[in-house]
Amino acid sequence: MEECTTPEDAHPIIQIENLRTQFGDTVVHEDLNLTINQGEIVSLVGGSGTGKTVLLRHMLGLTQPAGGTVRVFGEDITKIDMQRLQHLRNRWGMLFQQGALFSALTVFDNVAQPMRELRVLPKELIREAVLLKLNMAGIGPEHALKMPSDLSGGMIKRVALARALALDPELLFLDEPTAGLDPSASESFVDLIRALHQEMKLTVVMVTHDLDTLFALSSRVAVLAEKHIIAYCAPENVVEFKHPFIETFFRGERGQRAIEALPDRQDNDDEQGQSKETDASHAQTEPRTPQAS
Repeated sequence: MEECTTPEDAHPIIQIENLRTQFGDTVVHEDLNLTINQGEIVSLVGGSGTGKTVLLRHMLGLTQPAGGTVRVFGEDITKIDMQRLQHLRNRWGMLFQQGALFSALTVFDNVAQPMRELRVLPKELIREAVLLKLNMAGIGPEHALKMPSDLSGGMIKRVALARALALDPELLFLDEPTAGLDPSASESFVDLIRALHQEMKLTVVMVTHDLDTLFALSSRVAVLAEKHIIAYCAPENVVEFKHPFIETFFRGERGQRAIEALPDRQDNDDEQGQSKETDASHAQTEPRTPQAS
């Protein structure tokens, strides 16, 4: 695996070592290694059948691997009992691709459900807590009594995010967070995730095919191919690795547009433009040396 330098003071939240995933005769992962540090936003990308979602399920403790270790918050979740696993799950939140809201519950009750189930708050405080989480996700109190069927796709994502944040998690998993959203709603949702990441000091693990989302949010990108992670680096550095999937996924027209939109690239372009203007201005104002006739 090609991996960029990791800061010496990094604090691992997820550590996967020598992971093997097998379903019948089909081996999905072999000797897969991945470390995600506190405060990072890590995106998992790969072609169809590379096991991105399965890898996410391993981290969530929903699928047992055939071999290897999966440590979350320092504990190997492949070896602990269900009671201990549930305790750890209370420290993370999950946003499913389609939101996965309970269709028979109101917006309010969907967000309140984790709080009620775990009895983490007195009943009289749950109302305030739910409205706070909805507000954090950009949903006003006037929508609290609506049913999921009354919501737009963007609002469903926001309500599902509010529910994922209900227990103040340290770790947040996102499965295709901007899938199905129009460009404006997608950009707004990316801004929301970025703000919550900073405000709540979250560690985020995200599966996404959307290059704009990937480049806008990711600290590092883990590229899955050939049953393991072939590259793990900042997005602007991952594109330099030589591999057919990386060539196709990152270096196409959409990938180039996403790279050009990076703040550092825009700053460099602005600086280069200003430099050219300055050079041109100097060329016009500098006195010319008389030439001998």
